[in-house]
Amino acid sequence: MKSKLFVPASRPELFPKALASAADAISFDLEDAVAESRKDEARAALRNLLVTPDALPPHKTIIVRVNAYGTPHFAADLAAVTQRGVALVNLPKPRHPDDVRAVARALGEAERANGVTEPIGLLLNIETPAALRHAYALASAHGRVRGLQLGLADLFEPLGIARRESAAVQQAMFMLALAAGEAGVFAYDAAFADIDDADGFCREAQLARNLGFLGKSCIHPSQIALANAAFRPTDDEIAHARRVVEAAERADAQGLGAYVVDGKMIDVPFVVRARAIVAQARQEKQ
Repeated sequence: MKSKLFVPASRPELFPKALASAADAISFDLEDAVAESRKDEARAALRNLLVTPDALPPHKTIIVRVNAYGTPHFAADLAAVTQRGVALVNLPKPRHPDDVRAVARALGEAERANGVTEPIGLLLNIETPAALRHAYALASAHGRVRGLQLGLADLFEPLGIARRESAAVQQAMFMLALAAGEAGVFAYDAAFADIDDADGFCREAQLARNLGFLGKSCIHPSQIALANAAFRPTDDEIAHARRVVEAAERADAQGLGAYVVDGKMIDVPFVVRARAIVAQARQEKQ
Protein backbone atom coordinates (compact mmCIF):
# COMPACT_ATOMS: atom_id res chain seq x y z
CA MET A 1 0.00 0.00 0.00
CA LYS A 2 2.56 2.52 -1.20
CA SER A 3 -0.08 5.10 -2.12
CA LYS A 4 -3.53 5.84 -0.71
CA LEU A 5 -5.76 8.34 -2.49
CA PHE A 6 -8.37 10.26 -0.49
CA VAL A 7 -11.70 10.70 -2.29
CA PRO A 8 -14.57 12.76 -0.81
CA ALA A 9 -17.62 10.53 -0.51
CA SER A 10 -19.72 13.53 -1.50
CA ARG A 11 -18.15 13.43 -5.00
CA PRO A 12 -19.44 10.17 -6.56
CA GLU A 13 -18.48 11.45 -10.01
CA LEU A 14 -14.86 10.95 -8.90
CA PHE A 15 -15.30 7.33 -7.79
CA PRO A 16 -14.68 5.60 -11.17
CA LYS A 17 -11.56 7.63 -11.95
CA ALA A 18 -10.14 7.03 -8.49
CA LEU A 19 -10.77 3.29 -8.67
CA ALA A 20 -9.06 3.18 -12.08
CA SER A 21 -6.01 5.10 -10.85
CA ALA A 22 -2.58 3.70 -10.02
CA ALA A 23 -3.13 4.17 -6.27
CA ASP A 24 -2.72 0.98 -4.27
CA ALA A 25 -5.57 2.02 -1.96
CA ILE A 26 -8.60 4.28 -2.15
CA SER A 27 -9.73 6.01 1.03
CA PHE A 28 -13.29 7.25 0.72
CA ASP A 29 -13.77 10.11 3.15
CA LEU A 30 -16.93 10.78 5.14
CA GLU A 31 -15.21 13.07 7.64
CA ASP A 32 -13.24 16.25 6.95
CA ALA A 33 -13.78 16.32 3.18
CA VAL A 34 -17.58 16.33 3.54
CA ALA A 35 -19.53 19.37 4.69
CA GLU A 36 -21.91 18.84 7.59
CA SER A 37 -24.91 19.55 5.37
CA ARG A 38 -23.91 16.76 2.96
CA LYS A 39 -23.06 13.94 5.38
CA ASP A 40 -26.24 11.96 4.70
CA GLU A 41 -25.91 12.41 0.95
CA ALA A 42 -22.26 11.32 0.96
CA ARG A 43 -23.00 8.28 3.10
CA ALA A 44 -25.75 7.14 0.75
CA ALA A 45 -23.58 7.65 -2.35
CA LEU A 46 -20.75 5.61 -0.86
CA ARG A 47 -23.05 2.83 0.29
CA ASN A 48 -24.47 2.58 -3.23
CA LEU A 49 -20.95 1.95 -4.50
CA LEU A 50 -19.92 -0.48 -1.77
CA VAL A 51 -22.99 -2.72 -2.03
CA THR A 52 -21.97 -3.43 -5.62
CA PRO A 53 -18.77 -5.47 -5.07
CA ASP A 54 -18.19 -5.89 -8.82
CA ALA A 55 -17.55 -2.13 -8.99
CA LEU A 56 -14.49 -2.49 -6.73
CA PRO A 57 -11.26 -3.58 -8.44
CA PRO A 58 -9.92 -6.72 -6.72
CA HIS A 59 -6.37 -5.35 -6.59
CA LYS A 60 -7.33 -2.17 -4.72
CA THR A 61 -7.36 -1.84 -0.94
CA ILE A 62 -10.63 -0.11 -0.04
CA ILE A 63 -10.64 2.10 3.04
CA VAL A 64 -13.37 4.31 4.47
CA ARG A 65 -12.69 7.18 6.85
CA VAL A 66 -15.78 7.49 9.02
CA ASN A 67 -16.66 10.31 11.37
CA ALA A 68 -15.15 10.07 14.84
CA TYR A 69 -16.54 7.79 17.50
CA GLY A 70 -18.97 9.75 19.64
CA THR A 71 -20.12 12.07 16.85
CA PRO A 72 -23.75 11.99 15.65
CA HIS A 73 -22.66 10.46 12.35
CA PHE A 74 -20.51 7.55 13.54
CA ALA A 75 -23.16 4.85 13.95
CA ALA A 76 -24.84 5.60 10.62
CA ASP A 77 -21.46 5.69 8.87
CA LEU A 78 -20.47 2.29 10.21
CA ALA A 79 -23.83 0.72 9.36
CA ALA A 80 -23.58 1.98 5.76
CA VAL A 81 -19.95 1.22 4.93
CA THR A 82 -19.42 -2.13 6.64
CA GLN A 83 -19.65 -4.03 3.38
CA ARG A 84 -17.82 -6.81 1.58
CA GLY A 85 -14.75 -5.49 -0.17
CA VAL A 86 -13.88 -2.92 2.49
CA ALA A 87 -10.51 -3.76 4.00
CA LEU A 88 -10.12 -1.02 6.60
CA VAL A 89 -12.20 1.49 8.50
CA ASN A 90 -10.12 4.61 9.15
CA LEU A 91 -11.00 5.99 12.58
CA PRO A 92 -10.19 9.67 13.18
CA LYS A 93 -9.26 11.15 16.54
CA PRO A 94 -9.35 8.09 18.83
CA ARG A 95 -9.09 9.42 22.39
CA HIS A 96 -8.63 6.30 24.51
CA PRO A 97 -8.10 2.54 24.07
CA ASP A 98 -11.69 2.09 25.30
CA ASP A 99 -12.83 4.03 22.22
CA VAL A 100 -10.95 1.60 19.98
CA ARG A 101 -12.48 -1.38 21.71
CA ALA A 102 -15.97 0.12 21.46
CA VAL A 103 -15.48 0.79 17.74
CA ALA A 104 -14.22 -2.77 17.24
CA ARG A 105 -17.35 -4.13 18.92
CA ALA A 106 -19.58 -1.88 16.83
CA LEU A 107 -17.76 -2.98 13.68
CA GLY A 108 -18.33 -6.63 14.56
CA GLU A 109 -22.04 -5.97 15.06
CA ALA A 110 -22.23 -4.17 11.71
CA GLU A 111 -20.48 -7.07 9.99
CA ARG A 112 -23.04 -9.52 11.36
CA ALA A 113 -25.92 -7.24 10.40
CA ASN A 114 -24.63 -6.80 6.84
CA GLY A 115 -23.50 -10.39 6.25
CA VAL A 116 -19.81 -9.52 6.07
CA THR A 117 -17.73 -12.62 6.79
CA GLU A 118 -14.20 -11.26 6.21
CA PRO A 119 -13.21 -9.20 9.27
CA ILE A 120 -12.56 -5.51 8.52
CA GLY A 121 -9.52 -3.95 10.15
CA LEU A 122 -9.03 -0.57 11.78
CA LEU A 123 -6.60 2.15 10.73
CA LEU A 124 -6.26 4.66 13.56
CA ASN A 125 -5.48 8.32 12.90
CA ILE A 126 -2.91 9.70 15.31
CA GLU A 127 -3.59 13.43 15.13
CA THR A 128 -3.58 14.83 18.66
CA PRO A 129 -0.76 15.15 21.21
CA ALA A 130 -2.51 12.70 23.53
CA ALA A 131 -2.98 10.15 20.76
CA LEU A 132 0.69 10.40 19.79
CA ARG A 133 1.75 10.01 23.41
CA HIS A 134 -0.49 6.94 23.82
CA ALA A 135 -0.09 5.57 20.29
CA TYR A 136 1.09 2.13 21.43
CA ALA A 137 -1.85 1.75 23.81
CA LEU A 138 -4.27 2.68 21.04
CA ALA A 139 -2.62 0.35 18.52
CA SER A 140 -2.63 -2.59 20.93
CA ALA A 141 -6.16 -2.01 22.24
CA HIS A 142 -7.75 -4.57 19.89
CA GLY A 143 -6.70 -7.18 17.37
CA ARG A 144 -8.61 -5.42 14.61
CA VAL A 145 -6.08 -2.58 14.55
CA ARG A 146 -3.88 -2.97 11.47
CA GLY A 147 -2.08 0.37 11.39
CA LEU A 148 -1.52 3.89 12.66
CA GLN A 149 -1.80 6.86 10.34
CA LEU A 150 -0.15 10.18 11.11
CA GLY A 151 -2.26 13.34 10.82
CA LEU A 152 0.24 16.20 10.93
CA ALA A 153 -2.08 19.11 10.13
CA ASP A 154 -4.44 18.26 13.00
CA LEU A 155 -1.48 17.54 15.26
CA PHE A 156 0.57 20.67 14.50
CA GLU A 157 -1.72 23.52 13.50
CA PRO A 158 -3.62 23.97 16.81
CA LEU A 159 -0.25 24.14 18.60
CA GLY A 160 1.23 26.71 16.23
CA ILE A 161 3.82 24.21 14.95
CA ALA A 162 4.67 24.80 11.29
CA ARG A 163 3.47 21.87 9.18
CA ARG A 164 6.65 22.06 7.08
CA GLU A 165 9.08 22.20 10.04
CA SER A 166 11.27 19.23 9.16
CA ALA A 167 12.53 18.59 12.70
CA ALA A 168 8.98 18.38 14.03
CA VAL A 169 7.83 16.18 11.16
CA GLN A 170 10.74 13.78 11.67
CA GLN A 171 10.17 13.54 15.42
CA ALA A 172 6.45 12.84 15.03
CA MET A 173 7.14 10.21 12.38
CA PHE A 174 9.78 8.55 14.53
CA MET A 175 7.50 8.39 17.57
CA LEU A 176 4.68 6.91 15.51
CA ALA A 177 6.96 4.37 13.81
CA LEU A 178 8.25 3.09 17.15
CA ALA A 179 4.74 2.83 18.61
CA ALA A 180 3.47 0.97 15.56
CA GLY A 181 6.48 -1.33 15.57
CA GLU A 182 6.03 -2.17 19.25
CA ALA A 183 2.37 -2.99 18.63
CA GLY A 184 3.13 -5.03 15.51
CA VAL A 185 1.08 -2.87 13.13
CA PHE A 186 2.08 -0.72 10.16
CA ALA A 187 2.79 3.02 10.21
CA TYR A 188 1.30 5.16 7.45
CA ASP A 189 2.29 8.69 6.48
CA ALA A 190 0.21 11.86 6.47
CA ALA A 191 -1.20 13.83 3.56
CA PHE A 192 0.79 16.68 2.01
CA ALA A 193 -1.44 19.66 1.30
CA ASP A 194 0.79 21.63 -1.11
CA ILE A 195 -0.24 19.91 -4.32
CA ASP A 196 2.07 22.01 -6.51
CA ASP A 197 5.19 21.19 -4.46
CA ALA A 198 6.18 17.81 -5.87
CA ASP A 199 9.70 18.10 -4.49
CA GLY A 200 8.39 18.71 -0.98
CA PHE A 201 6.07 15.73 -1.26
CA CYS A 202 8.94 13.52 -2.41
CA ARG A 203 11.25 14.64 0.40
CA GLU A 204 8.60 13.90 3.01
CA ALA A 205 7.75 10.55 1.41
CA GLN A 206 11.43 9.56 1.36
CA LEU A 207 11.78 10.48 5.03
CA ALA A 208 8.73 8.36 5.84
CA ARG A 209 10.14 5.42 3.92
CA ASN A 210 13.49 5.77 5.70
CA LEU A 211 11.60 5.63 9.01
CA GLY A 212 9.80 2.43 8.07
CA PHE A 213 6.42 3.75 6.97
CA LEU A 214 4.37 1.61 4.61
CA GLY A 215 3.27 4.41 2.28
CA LYS A 216 1.92 7.96 1.99
CA SER A 217 -1.53 9.49 1.73
CA CYS A 218 -2.37 11.40 -1.45
CA ILE A 219 -4.95 14.16 -1.76
CA HIS A 220 -4.55 14.62 -5.52
CA PRO A 221 -4.01 12.10 -8.36
CA SER A 222 -0.75 13.85 -9.30
CA GLN A 223 0.77 12.63 -6.02
CA ILE A 224 0.11 8.93 -6.67
CA ALA A 225 3.08 8.31 -8.95
CA LEU A 226 5.35 10.20 -6.54
CA ALA A 227 4.29 8.01 -3.61
CA ASN A 228 4.58 4.80 -5.62
CA ALA A 229 8.10 5.72 -6.69
CA ALA A 230 9.19 6.74 -3.19
CA PHE A 231 8.08 3.51 -1.54
CA ARG A 232 9.12 1.12 -4.30
CA PRO A 233 12.50 -0.60 -3.65
CA THR A 234 15.21 0.44 -6.10
CA ASP A 235 16.89 -2.10 -8.37
CA ASP A 236 20.05 -1.85 -6.25
CA GLU A 237 18.10 -2.46 -3.05
CA ILE A 238 16.37 -5.48 -4.53
CA ALA A 239 19.63 -6.94 -5.85
CA HIS A 240 21.35 -6.48 -2.48
CA ALA A 241 18.35 -7.96 -0.64
CA ARG A 242 18.44 -11.04 -2.85
CA ARG A 243 22.13 -11.52 -2.14
CA VAL A 244 21.44 -11.22 1.59
CA VAL A 245 18.65 -13.81 1.43
CA GLU A 246 20.84 -16.20 -0.55
CA ALA A 247 23.72 -15.70 1.88
CA ALA A 248 21.39 -16.28 4.82
CA GLU A 249 20.33 -19.62 3.39
CA ARG A 250 23.96 -20.68 3.01
CA ALA A 251 24.82 -19.40 6.48
CA ASP A 252 21.92 -21.30 8.05
CA ALA A 253 23.14 -24.50 6.41
CA GLN A 254 26.62 -23.85 7.82
CA GLY A 255 25.43 -22.82 11.27
CA LEU A 256 26.70 -19.22 10.96
CA GLY A 257 24.99 -16.39 12.83
CA ALA A 258 26.73 -13.44 11.18
CA TYR A 259 28.45 -13.01 7.82
CA VAL A 260 29.40 -10.36 5.27
CA VAL A 261 27.46 -9.37 2.13
CA ASP A 262 28.64 -6.52 -0.10
CA GLY A 263 31.10 -5.49 2.58
CA LYS A 264 28.44 -5.23 5.30
CA MET A 265 28.07 -7.36 8.41
CA ILE A 266 24.73 -9.18 8.23
CA ASP A 267 22.72 -10.83 10.99
CA VAL A 268 19.05 -11.57 11.69
CA PRO A 269 17.53 -8.03 11.59
CA PHE A 270 19.09 -7.36 8.18
CA VAL A 271 17.80 -10.68 6.86
CA VAL A 272 14.27 -9.85 8.00
CA ARG A 273 14.43 -6.55 6.13
CA ALA A 274 15.93 -8.19 3.04
CA ARG A 275 13.20 -10.81 2.89
CA ALA A 276 10.56 -8.05 3.13
CA ILE A 277 12.16 -6.20 0.19
CA VAL A 278 12.30 -9.36 -1.91
CA ALA A 279 8.67 -10.12 -1.11
CA GLN A 280 7.63 -6.58 -2.06
CA ALA A 281 9.56 -6.80 -5.34
CA ARG A 282 7.87 -10.09 -6.12
CA GLN A 283 4.46 -8.58 -5.40
CA GLU A 284 5.21 -5.60 -7.67
CA LYS A 285 5.66 -7.98 -10.60
CA GLN A 286 2.32 -9.67 -10.13
